[in-house]
This record gives sequence, C-alpha cells and structure tokens, in this order.
Amino acid sequence: MRGRFAHGLFRTHTHDSADKTDAALESSSRGMRVVAVSFAVLMVTAALQAVVVVASGSVALLGDTLHNVADALTAVPLAIAFSLGRRAATRRFTYGYGRAEDLAGVVIVLLIAASAALAGYEAVVRLLDPQEVRAVGWVAGAALIGFAGNEWVARYRIRAGRQIGSAALVADGLHARADGFTSLAVLLGAGGAALGFPLADPVVGLLITFGICFVLRDAAREIYHRLMDAVDPALVDAAERVLGAVDGVRRVGAVRLRWIGHALHGEVEILVDHGMSVARAHAVAVEAEHHLIHGVPRLRSATVHTDPHGPAGADHHATLSHHHVPAHRPH
Repeated sequence: MRGRFAHGLFRTHTHDSADKTDAALESSSRGMRVVAVSFAVLMVTAALQAVVVVASGSVALLGDTLHNVADALTAVPLAIAFSLGRRAATRRFTYGYGRAEDLAGVVIVLLIAASAALAGYEAVVRLLDPQEVRAVGWVAGAALIGFAGNEWVARYRIRAGRQIGSAALVADGLHARADGFTSLAVLLGAGGAALGFPLADPVVGLLITFGICFVLRDAAREIYHRLMDAVDPALVDAAERVLGAVDGVRRVGAVRLRWIGHALHGEVEILVDHGMSVARAHAVAVEAEHHLIHGVPRLRSATVHTDPHGPAGADHHATLSHHHVPAHRPH
C-alpha cells in the first residue's frame, strides 16, 4: 500500500452517510419508476398497433409492432440492474453492484444493433418484393401512434437518465428513439403507397435504417465511455476547485473520478503542510471529502489521500518509486 501521511475513506457525520445512501436509493427508485412507466406506454402503443395489423395485414406495421414490444422488453435488464444496484456492497463485490447498469447498457446497444439489422433486412425484402398495403389510413394512424409513443418514452428515459447519471437509461432512451424512426418509416411508406409509389415504403425504410445506425453510434459511445471510466472533464475541474478552497490544503494532486452505476466515486490527493499533525491532517481530509460531496454533482464518496508538502527536495515516496509506472496525472 502506498506510503502516506494520512489517508482513508472518511465520513464527516453520521447523517452524511445516511444522506448519501438515501440519495443512491432514490436514484435507483426513480430509475425503476421510469422503467415501469415507459414499459406500460410502449406495451399500450404496441397493443393499439397490433389491432391495426390484424385489420390491414401490413407487414411493415407488424415489424414496427414487434420493434416496440422488443423495446418495451429492454425494461427487464434495466429493472434487474436497478434492483441489483440497491444491494449493499459485500466482501466480494466491495464497490457494490452498480456496474450492473453498464452490463444492461451493453445489452441495450446489442438490441439497437439488432433493430437496425432487422429494419434493413425488411426494407431490402420489400424493395425486392413490394407488398400492397391495405387500409392505408389506419396504417398511417397506427404508425403515427408508434412514433409518438416511442418519442415520448425516449425523451422521458433520456432526461431521467441524465439527471440520475444512468448511461444505460440514456442508451435505452436512444433505443426508443430508434424504434420511433422505424414507426416514421411505416408512416412515410404508407403515404407514398397512397400516392401511388409502392416502392416508397422500402426506400424510406432503408433511409431510416441509416438513422438507426446513427442512434446506435451515440448509444455505443455512451456505454463505451462509461465502461472506460470516462467522466466529463468539467467534473474534474469542479473537484479541483472545491479541494483548492479547503482550509489547510496547500496544493491539489491527482483527481480521479469514476462512475459506478449512476453514482460518482472519487480518489483524490491533497498536499498539506509537512509539519501538520496526523490528527490535523485527518481533519483536513475529512473536510475535503465533505466539501467534495456537496460540491460535485452525484458524488457519493471519495477516498482522500494526504501527502506532506515540503520540505524542499524531499521525496516522501522514494521507497515505492520503483513499483510505479510513470503516468500522467489528470489535472
């Protein structure tokens, strides 16, 4: 373990720990509510479309209905992830189960990719073998319902996901938006068919497939950044400003932040006067964590490492220098 003046995961007050736990549970509870509401909206949307599918025999609308059912079912991995995230850390999973959200995000990205592949396949098939659409007006209405339902769910999921810091929920919102594009393709294709252009449906379907691929790119980037522990550099800047303002901190060292589920955790280094007592250094570290929790959005905890500042020319980690690979410290 790295030599240090004083270090630890400090808790300033008992009520702070309780507040952090309550905040984490509230975020998970909100995620569960969003999942439940969006599941219900998409299932109602799919049910209304299914009625029109039976009446019209539209293969395009059938595909869109199946897409909406699949999108609704992404609530299952998300619900499992949010449920797991509420569990307490154990001696095996010492950071808890928050990473389950990232795994759910991977599943959702794969589902978006499958939606793009299926939409493209159906468009090519209809291009090679055009299908006559009956009851075009009803099909157009059902497609419009599908687009509206998916877009509402997309906005709801993305907004909530960004507010609670859940990349998986944002990715699922993008998935709903991709399925909304599929509904729009059915609507535009039906309009083209009504105007006497039977190939309008598959041509628009191919264009929408490209649109889904762009959504896939955004969702994959979101999950990739989370898996690689990427954070907004502005959060690091904010943490450095907060630490620099703490009484007793002479200089701010490395600042590292990572997402675990929809909560931020930090590891930071601060330099204090080399003549400061261990007890005083501990108090400064506790105050530093306290300020970080209140000053950095969605930060749940921070490990604060204190190093002595000075005397000039002293290397307080010389004994361990050969164990570490030189690396750029994020500032």
